[in-house]
Amino acid sequence: MKKVFITAILVSGLSLGVFADGGKKGNDNSNSSAASYTALNQFSSDYKDAKNVVWKVDGNCQKAEFVLEGKKVTAFYSLTGEFLGLTQPVDYKTIPADAQKDIAASYKGYTVGEVIKLEPKQERDVTDLYAGSAFKNDAVVYFVDLKSAKEEILVRVTPDADVYFFKQVK
Repeated sequence: MKKVFITAILVSGLSLGVFADGGKKGNDNSNSSAASYTALNQFSSDYKDAKNVVWKVDGNCQKAEFVLEGKKVTAFYSLTGEFLGLTQPVDYKTIPADAQKDIAASYKGYTVGEVIKLEPKQERDVTDLYAGSAFKNDAVVYFVDLKSAKEEILVRVTPDADVYFFKQVK
């Protein structure tokens, strides 16, 4: 159950507009004092060229929103500072063509909104962190925001082009 909870934490930022500021924050690691020492050290080691870093900490996780090589990215860390995964917005054309066809057929009347690529932490032993996760063996997973006149949902797309309902947004 803990593993599924971690997956939900990573994706919760998707429906909350992870990059609502458009990456315009300053380079001063804003709010970095709220992030754990471990997360700050891990981040600075892994992302030396990160720009416009903004830390946000809540009761579930720590996240660093930043720009890397001109792309908006978010790194997620547990409250103890363990790296959980990386997300970034991508173009809809990035997901497999078969998944695009499946979405068009299964979700008629919906328009595609934001598409987020999630790269979860990769473990040598996948029985660890992601053993209970719905995408334990996937190196990359995509989340597609779909909107209709009545609702907004997130679907998960695997590298094998499988499409699954993930979450009701509204």
